Amino acid sequence: MTSPGANTPFVAIACGGTGGHLFPGLAVAEQLQKRGCAVALLISPKDVDQEAVKSARGMEIVTLPAVALQNRNYLSFARSFWQSRRASRIFFKARPPHAVLAMGGFTSAPPVLAAKKFGAKTFLHESNTIPGRANRFLARFVDEAFIGFPDAAARLRARKVTRTGTPVRSQFRLGYPAPCRAAFGLEPDRPTVLVMGGSQGASAINEMILSALMLLEGRDWQWLHLAGAKDFELVQSAYNKHGLDAVVKPFFAKMDLALGAATAAVSRAGASSLAEIAAMLLPSLLVPFPAAADNHQFYNARAFEITGAARLLEQKNATPEKLVALLCELVEGQVARAKIQAALVPWHTPKAAEQIADIMLAAIARQQGQAVAQMSKCSCGCADQSAKQAVSPGA
Repeated sequence: MTSPGANTPFVAIACGGTGGHLFPGLAVAEQLQKRGCAVALLISPKDVDQEAVKSARGMEIVTLPAVALQNRNYLSFARSFWQSRRASRIFFKARPPHAVLAMGGFTSAPPVLAAKKFGAKTFLHESNTIPGRANRFLARFVDEAFIGFPDAAARLRARKVTRTGTPVRSQFRLGYPAPCRAAFGLEPDRPTVLVMGGSQGASAINEMILSALMLLEGRDWQWLHLAGAKDFELVQSAYNKHGLDAVVKPFFAKMDLALGAATAAVSRAGASSLAEIAAMLLPSLLVPFPAAADNHQFYNARAFEITGAARLLEQKNATPEKLVALLCELVEGQVARAKIQAALVPWHTPKAAEQIADIMLAAIARQQGQAVAQMSKCSCGCADQSAKQAVSPGA
């Protein structure tokens, strides 16, 4: 962990709750570290957060007692919100941040509101087409909002909105599938279908795939299926029953390897997953989670489908025959695959994390420069010569 010195910018990133909030936050944190910043990650107590941040080197980890607003748990949500804000204020009082970045979700609002008291520059990132409740609330308080999809701009009441795309970690880049497949014990030259339902798995996607396995028995494909802990044994036994070669895992953290091994993927349509799919130019069948807030996953997937960057299958309309037809196109249709990969290129924003880090540091530098100028003014209103030298980030 890096302790901030007098001229070292200290940035807190509130990014817990789901992998879709946390992993883009980690990508920005990596870039801030490269620029000489001290970074703290503010996360929730959820297992996915605690597991994911084990890879965060040199960053301070702060767990907030935050819980999501769901199933009308208004009292527990309000209590955790107040406790998280109080915990953030105590942390920031000991180490005042120069900037705070909220990545959305239920851990975001308390740190931003607490940081305002300490004069920090405040930012948020919204990765979805339809902004979440936390970001809609926070937008009026932050200095600048970053967005992944252009349609999100009109739905945020922020002073300034900049489209950066959604950050992905540096390991998500085009490579060679054979070494990735070898990491799972898969054959290097066989078409490989990746099935994933998010960090917790997705029972509905599992059921869709299992219902179609009989129609896929004659195809020389192999499978990498991230089933979630609840359905792991059921999914494993189904592949065995149909005599299909499959590696089934309840959870797998190194998604760059999983995506790198795939010829095609079946996936939910969270914005972070889509950004990673775009980075890997991976043809995908998107099955949006129908219960997502404001149906935002459908609109994410629809944006990709309209541009030809993916195929969309709504859960309510799915049949084994439709699923198999779409998968055959994605795995074996060379012309279709090439068109999809070309359409994915504009969706990949490889400099998103760098752009966000640079904008934040420029804002910190301006604020520090203004503070130096204000302190150096003499009583007659002129500026001392030292005011010309603003404190630069990472100096």
